[in-house]
Amino acid sequence: MAEAIMNQKGAPNFTAFSAGSHPAGAVRPEALHQLESAHLSTAGLHSKSWDEFATPGAPRLDFVITVCDNAANEVCPIWPGQPMTAHWGIPDPAAVKGTEHQVRKAFLEAFFLLERRISLLLSMPITTMDRLALKKELEEIGRQESARALQK
Repeated sequence: MAEAIMNQKGAPNFTAFSAGSHPAGAVRPEALHQLESAHLSTAGLHSKSWDEFATPGAPRLDFVITVCDNAANEVCPIWPGQPMTAHWGIPDPAAVKGTEHQVRKAFLEAFFLLERRISLLLSMPITTMDRLALKKELEEIGRQESARALQK
């Protein structure tokens, strides 16, 4: 979902790619439904491993942001070009077991949290910030709650 959100909101300055350490092989239908409900393009979205971004010829990465709560405890690959990294822990909606309504709600909450954090990133004056200040702000964004979560 982060890939689709960033590619719409961040265009033309950002091109985003989502990947995981253990890709499922297919994009979850609930994620596609959430994106379509928000009128975001799902064209070209597919399940992929983060390994493909650590190989020669891979797209150059300026930022690598992990989002799943589990990712903070995993060993990430060494990214070519030394991109800025941050962790924005978000409960994995794919791990939710329950009714269809509960699962869709988990995807909706993850979507809103991702959208809020991406909007905060896009509002930053990135081109005028030094690397240390940028890193600090990226980490602070990872601690932000969505407006929706605060209403609970």
